[in-house]
Amino acid sequence: MTTELESTRRALRDAIAEAEHAAELARLLDAAQARLAEAERATEELRTMNERLAEAEGELESERAAAEKLRKELAEQRYQAEVAQWKLSSIKVARWNRIGDAIKTGKSNPVRLAKGLKGAAKPVKRPVAPKRKAVAIPAGQKDERPGAAFQATSTTRTIEGKSVRLKPYRIPTGPNTRPHLTAAVIADPHAEALLRYEWRQTTGFTPRDFARVLAAEVPHLLVVESVTQGPWAEEITGEPGEGLRELLAWCAARGIRTVFWHTQGTVADYAASAELFDHRFTTDLAAGWPRLPFAVQPRVHNPLPLSGGRYGRVLTLDELLPSHLGYPDVLTSYRWPIAVECPPGTPQWRLAELAACGTSIGPEGDSRRAHAALRRAYAMGTMSERVDDLLEAIGLPSARATLNVSVILPVLDPSLLEHGLAQVAKQSGVTQVIVFGPRGAEERARDVLAPREVVFREPDPVSSTGTLLNRALDLCEADLVAIMDPRDVYGSHYLADLSRAFLFSTADIVGKASYYAHLRGAHATLLKQPEAEYTYTPEINGATLLARRNALRAIGFADLTEGWDEVLMRQCRTDGIKVFSADRFGYVRVRDEDRWLLGAAHLVEYGSAEPHALI
Repeated sequence: MTTELESTRRALRDAIAEAEHAAELARLLDAAQARLAEAERATEELRTMNERLAEAEGELESERAAAEKLRKELAEQRYQAEVAQWKLSSIKVARWNRIGDAIKTGKSNPVRLAKGLKGAAKPVKRPVAPKRKAVAIPAGQKDERPGAAFQATSTTRTIEGKSVRLKPYRIPTGPNTRPHLTAAVIADPHAEALLRYEWRQTTGFTPRDFARVLAAEVPHLLVVESVTQGPWAEEITGEPGEGLRELLAWCAARGIRTVFWHTQGTVADYAASAELFDHRFTTDLAAGWPRLPFAVQPRVHNPLPLSGGRYGRVLTLDELLPSHLGYPDVLTSYRWPIAVECPPGTPQWRLAELAACGTSIGPEGDSRRAHAALRRAYAMGTMSERVDDLLEAIGLPSARATLNVSVILPVLDPSLLEHGLAQVAKQSGVTQVIVFGPRGAEERARDVLAPREVVFREPDPVSSTGTLLNRALDLCEADLVAIMDPRDVYGSHYLADLSRAFLFSTADIVGKASYYAHLRGAHATLLKQPEAEYTYTPEINGATLLARRNALRAIGFADLTEGWDEVLMRQCRTDGIKVFSADRFGYVRVRDEDRWLLGAAHLVEYGSAEPHALI
């Protein structure tokens, strides 16, 4: 009986414990359900708030766009008002208008008339024409131009424990090579810097906001690099993330082509994500995908110098590029020392970028070797050419300006015909040649210059050189126009080197203010203005002129035989047309004697100029 009672008590205690445990579980379940319900309400509130935020951001973007449009319209109206005021002021000071005023006010007074006419005959300085000004970006608003927010910040370098200050290279904000094309790009700073000038580029969107950001300007293509940082790195490494899948689905629904570009890391780490893209490219020869290697970007990899010139010593690559530098600061470092020693195994793209910035690679600075290396770096391909290949592969048009050249060759001395034709024949990039030559020389010109198009004209003996150049300019069809002098010597790379300046400068006219000259009478080789290399300059030598055709047509040539280039340069300064002086190589001015040149240039040696000038 006692045993049964004890068992009953134990069973009762166990039942009570189980009941208490069940009650606790029920209480916990109720609490969990209450928290779940609260979380659902909070989630719904958050979703509603996000929708409202998206709507508010959309309205803000619309307001910004409207404000930007109004600012541009206001700036244009102000400009047109300034133009109208300038035209009125120009009319008032025009000689014919002042003569008319003098006649009107002095018609009844001969003395006043005489004084008025005398005053009207005096030259009066005309007002300067107004120029369009860039629309100012309001404080706090992002400047969307390429490179606007991509600038160097580090102004010091430490060499052997000593701090050296330098002025950072200013990253250009344009222009775009293909302004008609918009690309959404996910890339690390290096690749982004290479691509940003090739199209209108949208960056900075995340897995959370891409639909809102990209909807503002729907892109023609999406390019995703194998990034190692930022919000997309985890999305594309290993198993594709939900954000990446949603982005690609968004693009597919709108017919936007998608491209994966493998540039770093192991291909296997990105293979699953890459398979979701329409097209795949790689910088790795062993990857098995179509190859799209890095190349120099002329907008940032170019020989434009730093303010203050180069640091006068040779640096190692580690000294030049400490690990803390961002890529804008790397672009500053590239053009800083006279030379850089690079260890074996340095990536080819790094060597090309250094060479494209005009920096010698090796144990000493050598301007001739540096120029040859720069030429090779560009010959390996530019990012414009790489993007041409990419767009062709994915089926998008790659329309962009060319560097094709029409050459004007005025041969006024028949004895110079063969030499002049030979100088043009060895140039690349020439699609058309306008030759003014002696009677009967047309067939010879066509033979020497084949397969280029040749337009032959006999010069009018009473016409000035300027008049002939204007006639030739009307016949030019290429985007660029070059003028060559049959007396001078031009290297085989002359036009190719000179044309390159249009890839990184904003000038309409390019030529040489720094160049070699040879005086046959003294058998002397001279170097004019060596400090004028790669600079915007007031003037260049007319025999080295290479210009955008439309800009040159707007100016025209003066009716002069001697000094037509000086008048042209004065007109450029008056009209605010930029003139750029390229390198000193590839050209020799040849004269029997030239007293002006003797006083304005440095003597190099007594002997031929070609070993110095031609590379």
